[in-house]
Amino acid sequence: MKRDADFFGEDRAELVYIAKRLRDAQRLESILTAAGVDYGVEADRYRGGVVFQTERIGAFFYVLPEAMEATRRVMRENGYRVYQGERG
Repeated sequence: MKRDADFFGEDRAELVYIAKRLRDAQRLESILTAAGVDYGVEADRYRGGVVFQTERIGAFFYVLPEAMEATRRVMRENGYRVYQGERG
């Protein structure tokens, strides 16, 4: 279920996915909600492109550390790959 930033409190939420398209973000929201996963999502900037890099806006999905295992499973079952790497 989508949660506000207050839900995460002082705990450190972990980045699990960056949706680059609105349709992709909406689909993942539906999947996580149906699976009962608590997540946060916010718009933020990322760098995209290979030759000509540009700054773009995406939907950044976060979960609490204790929800990572379940989130990974749900995302893999639905064709998503969990974000791995530095937030840029």
